[in-house]
Amino acid sequence: MVWSEKSRVKTYWESDSWLSQLSCQRAWVEIDHSALRHNVQAIKAILQPKTQLMAVIKADAYGHGAVNVAPTLLEAGCTSVAVATVGEGIELRKGGVNAPILILGATPTPAEVRAIALWGLEPTLSSPEQALLYNRVLQELGVELGVHLKLDTGMSRLGVHWSEATSFASLVKNLPSLKILSIYSHLATADDPNPEMMKLQQQRYQQAIAQLKSQGLTPPCLHLANSAATLSDRSLHYDLVRVGLALYGLYPAPHLRRVLSLHPVLEVKARITQVKTIPKGTGVSYGHHFSSDRPLKIAVVGIGYADGVPRNLSNKLQVLLRGQLVPQIGAITMDQLMLDVSKIPDLQPGEVVTLLGREGNISLTADDWANTLGTISWEILCGFKHRLPRINR
Repeated sequence: MVWSEKSRVKTYWESDSWLSQLSCQRAWVEIDHSALRHNVQAIKAILQPKTQLMAVIKADAYGHGAVNVAPTLLEAGCTSVAVATVGEGIELRKGGVNAPILILGATPTPAEVRAIALWGLEPTLSSPEQALLYNRVLQELGVELGVHLKLDTGMSRLGVHWSEATSFASLVKNLPSLKILSIYSHLATADDPNPEMMKLQQQRYQQAIAQLKSQGLTPPCLHLANSAATLSDRSLHYDLVRVGLALYGLYPAPHLRRVLSLHPVLEVKARITQVKTIPKGTGVSYGHHFSSDRPLKIAVVGIGYADGVPRNLSNKLQVLLRGQLVPQIGAITMDQLMLDVSKIPDLQPGEVVTLLGREGNISLTADDWANTLGTISWEILCGFKHRLPRINR
C-alpha cells in the first residue's frame, strides 16, 4: 500500500464518524440528561428557599462523566460543583466549566497550591499547618485565594476538631493571602434511620458556629448536608447542600425513597458477540464453576470486570434481553461474560443486552448489584471504566 492510500485509511479510522460508530460496537454507558435535569429540580423543590445546590461530581461524576454532565447540572439549577482532587478540578476548567469548584480532598503540597491558584479552584483547608503553607505559597505568587474551612464533628476524617473552630478561623482570617468562603463539616451517619449521631454532629457544628459568631467571625456560607441529610431533614440545609448520589437518581438509603421521586441517569448496555449451543455437562468459563445440567444456548456478551461488572456477581447476575430477565452463567471474565439464553428464540449476534437500566416494566439498578454484593451503590457507579464510552440521550 502506497503512503497516500495509508493516509486515506488512517484518516478514515481517526474520523469522528467512525469513532461514533465504533463506540457502540461492544459496550457503553448511556447518560439520560433529562433524568439529570429532573433530579436537580426535584431536589431543589425540597430545599429551604435560601439554600443553594452544589453538585458533587468527583470520581468522574460517580462514573457518569464529569465534563459531560456538569453543564446540564449547572443549567438545571446547581450553582457550584465539588470534586475530590486538583486534577478533577483542572479537567472541569479545561472542559469549559466556569462555576465555583470546591476541592473536597486534601491538597497539602506547594505544587497543588500553585495549580489551584492558577486554575481558580477553591480548596478545603483542614489544619493550621495547611493554612500556613497556603499563605506562604500564595504570597510568593502575589495572589489571594478563597478557601473553605473543614471541621471534624464526628466523621474522624479531614478537618480540625470542632472545638478548635474559633482558633482555626481566627488564624486563617489573619493570613493576608487567604479569604474564608465557607465553614463546613461532613456527616458520618446521615443515611441511618436513627438520627441520633447526625443530630449530635449538627449540634457540635452549631456550637462551633455560635462560638465563631461570638468572636465576630461570621462565616459567609455554612454547609453540612450530603444527599442523605438533604433528603432527611430541612434543618440541615443551611446556605448550601452538597448532593452527589441523589443527583444521579439513586437513594442514599431505602427509607428516603418516600421523600421524592428520582430517576436513574445511567444505563449500561453491551452487545452479544456470539451465540452457541453447548451439551449437557459442559463447563462454562474459568474454573468451570458453572456446568450445564442440560443442553443450553448461551450468548457471549462483550463486557466484563475490566469495564466495571464485578467478578463477584458471577452466577448471580441477571440482565435484560428483549424485555426478559436472563441469567449470567460462569465466571465473569475481564472483557466478556456469558448468558443462558435458552428461552430466547432466534437470537443473533449484535443484539443489545441491558445490564443496568429499564426495559418495559423491569428495571435493574446499581442498588440491585450492591445488595447482592453487600456493598453500596456508590461503589458500583464509580466502577464503570473509561473504556466504556458515555453516550448522551
